[in-house]
Amino acid sequence: MRSRTIKVDYLARVEGEGGLYVKIKNRAVVDVKLRIFEPPRFFEAFLRGRNHSEAPDITARICGICPIAYQTSSVTAMENAFGVKVEGQLRALRRLIYCGEYIESHVLHVYLLHAPDFLGYEDAIRMAKDFPDAVKNALKLKKIGNDLMTLVGGREIHPINMKVGGFYKVPNKKELETFVEPLKWARDAALETVKLVATFDFPELEQDYEFVALRHPDEYPLFDGRLVSNKGLDIPIADFEKHFEELHVEHSTSLHCVHKEHGSYLVGPLARYALNFDKLTPSAQQAARAAKLDEVCRNPFKSIIVRSVETVYACEEALRIIKEYEKPEKPAIDIVPKAGIGCGCSEAPRGILYHRYRLDENGVILDAKIVPPTSQNQGIIESDLREFVSRNLALSNEKLTWQCEQAIRNYDPCISCSCHFLKLHIERE
Repeated sequence: MRSRTIKVDYLARVEGEGGLYVKIKNRAVVDVKLRIFEPPRFFEAFLRGRNHSEAPDITARICGICPIAYQTSSVTAMENAFGVKVEGQLRALRRLIYCGEYIESHVLHVYLLHAPDFLGYEDAIRMAKDFPDAVKNALKLKKIGNDLMTLVGGREIHPINMKVGGFYKVPNKKELETFVEPLKWARDAALETVKLVATFDFPELEQDYEFVALRHPDEYPLFDGRLVSNKGLDIPIADFEKHFEELHVEHSTSLHCVHKEHGSYLVGPLARYALNFDKLTPSAQQAARAAKLDEVCRNPFKSIIVRSVETVYACEEALRIIKEYEKPEKPAIDIVPKAGIGCGCSEAPRGILYHRYRLDENGVILDAKIVPPTSQNQGIIESDLREFVSRNLALSNEKLTWQCEQAIRNYDPCISCSCHFLKLHIERE
């Protein structure tokens, strides 16, 4: 029996390190494993014994791409434990800094990590030779997102200005208004991005996903609402662990999170978009329709279009917040620590990020649990790869390897939250 082995030492253009193993035997895929082999980073253990006020800055260090998601899940969990709610302009500022994170993270993925796959380049540097204006605009877009995070959060990487109860310092309206013209340019550039990525050639693959995302009655969800799915889930955030559980698998040092009733599920842009299309701004909806994107998209390769549509939304939501902004009298509401358990969940660019803390009467952390989006998508990544490879066995090893790497990048996996490296190994017998 003829056998072939395809081995790629590492996959570029993902955040972090891990490995993928695919075995093909008798023209059938018999094994797919997303191997995450780096040792755990023990952030949950680091948090034990720390004061609640330290959690936002510690958890922000978990990821340099989406630190706001970590901070927001952390502070809302603490506030829920203490029985307080941040509202009004302080809540609006949290949405504003979250918009900055969406812009910088989505643009990083769309142009610098994923677009080279569709356009046939090894990376964005080589792509820039033929698409100089697109790459320049991408860098300008990303800088606007980063600058917004710097103004509201104190710095662009691992911001330090968010705290339990609000912020340490809040900007005045004049400072925010300096972003109006850049954000208008960013919105127009994001609309052009939707048009560009809609022209890409997308491989055929549609899956019957269970989409899981936050759902807010009035807004496109960023950090509050209920957890819902297209298969009947509708629960408060505090009930997350009643319905989802993390499992150890032999081939990964990162836990797999599964829906107890349904198994693997999908979080991230496709899920958020499918469950909240009606909450997008009219122009974001129009851009999606013009790109021939249905209100529910089941092709993971088209997630690049959804990220671009969400970038349009983030620019327009930021402009709305700035227009309505009035500097609050105090940068934070008063907090009185008490013993209890608090849960928080936010929509990181890659999907829902769940935090739960148990605190003593002085607000000291006794126990912490953090479930990042990449651990929730690991099962779906494996099942998608199994289906995709099964449909494309006739492809050459080189072509199949390229498209497997591309398929993994559909999820923009933030593997660095638990590992560092991705080796792709396809074995044929």
